Amino acid sequence: MSRFEYAPAPESRAIVDIKSSYGLFVNGQFVEATDGKPFKTVSPSSEEVLAEISEAGPADVDKAVKAARKAFEKVWGPMSGRDRAKYLFRIARLIQERSRELAVLESLDNGKPIRESRDVDIPLVAAHFFYYAGWADKLEYAGVGEDPQPWGVAGQVIPWNFPMLMLAWKIAPALAAGNTVILKPAETTPLTALAFAEICQQADLPPGVVNIVTGAGRTGQTLVEHPDVDKVAFTGSTEVGRAIAKSVAGSDKAVTLELGGKAANIVFEDAPIDQTIEGIVNGIFFNQGHVCCAGSRLLVQESVYDEVLARLKRRMGTLRVGDPLDKNTDIGAINSAAQLARIRELSQIGEDEGAERWSPECELPAEGYWFPPTVFTGVSQAHRIAREEIFGPVLSVLTFRTPAEAVEKANNTPFGLSAGIWTDKGSRILWMANQLRAGVVWANTFNRFDPTSPFGGYKESGYGREGGRHGLEAYLAH
Repeated sequence: MSRFEYAPAPESRAIVDIKSSYGLFVNGQFVEATDGKPFKTVSPSSEEVLAEISEAGPADVDKAVKAARKAFEKVWGPMSGRDRAKYLFRIARLIQERSRELAVLESLDNGKPIRESRDVDIPLVAAHFFYYAGWADKLEYAGVGEDPQPWGVAGQVIPWNFPMLMLAWKIAPALAAGNTVILKPAETTPLTALAFAEICQQADLPPGVVNIVTGAGRTGQTLVEHPDVDKVAFTGSTEVGRAIAKSVAGSDKAVTLELGGKAANIVFEDAPIDQTIEGIVNGIFFNQGHVCCAGSRLLVQESVYDEVLARLKRRMGTLRVGDPLDKNTDIGAINSAAQLARIRELSQIGEDEGAERWSPECELPAEGYWFPPTVFTGVSQAHRIAREEIFGPVLSVLTFRTPAEAVEKANNTPFGLSAGIWTDKGSRILWMANQLRAGVVWANTFNRFDPTSPFGGYKESGYGREGGRHGLEAYLAH
């Protein structure tokens, strides 16, 4: 099939001023780390070194926690909700004003297509700050009592797949509820968090209310285990989530964990086929499949299997893989060499176990970390690619005959984060949604997010919710 070729339409890098090195953001100022080794952040699309980043050691984390504690006790905690809201509104407006810069920075550091950073991530970031700014003076209506109180100091650890959006999910409700925060971004994607630190300075946020400490797993562990942290919030792998749960067990710390997923995207024979194909593509190839709630298991009713698969392959043939800053790009770069190695390993295991692998003809760039959009057919529930989170643009296709079989296969997983249902029957949607053990169930759509709607899972996908009133409740003491 011939493909209509677009001329390159790259977004300019000129709007972004990346410094050669960055310190830690503690007590309202950028400071040098005292006991950590600096590391480099690399653009995954070109392997270009973007900047040198400070690693926060135990002494640095301790300084950040002390700054947050002082700000909580002296300034932010006693401040009225109305005044806290003014700061949140100011931050939201500054994010909007700097949205183009933040989108380019996110795509450079993360590898995701600029149209996703520009049209999805950054607008949602601003929306979350606007939304929770509205809650700041209405906490008594959050459903946790007449006089809800903040936990105090929140230690927050976020992943690399949605760096700026995960920051907003964590910081906005925490600040609205009256907490102060220390946030550790992922070591491969720290730049937008450091840009957010500059926004906090622009907004004249009181020193110590927001602190950003960069580093790898050791830094995050130090933060989570610090005795003066009252609330822990983590988004990332189930393995690390288990370790965090163990480390804080027996303490007085409040914890929310948003962990892995292996979502079922279920297609019935009466589904709106064109809309469904777009939903399947969005469900697994959005953000290169670096999505915890990605629809990585496609369950198709046998009677429409051939048609769905043929149309899906045709649509995959039109996807453009390449420069994340090109506005025509659909699939950008894999975030890191380590993640690319995992995707390759699990894909090879899929072939070795007997599944049939297919990718459209795709010329991958010579530099950077790349993987083509891939679909596996002939997959059984015993295959590792049907059970383990690949976290890449890899789709496993299974079939079913009845709604009951679809439910059984969809729930046959240790995860329970999300699911999708595609059908013309509203009654079937409601019945299926009630049967599926998933925190989020989309109907005739996928990967739709809104700051007013809670997000979170069951089983090994974690506990607690982010977004909406439920996300605010997680930062208020009961």
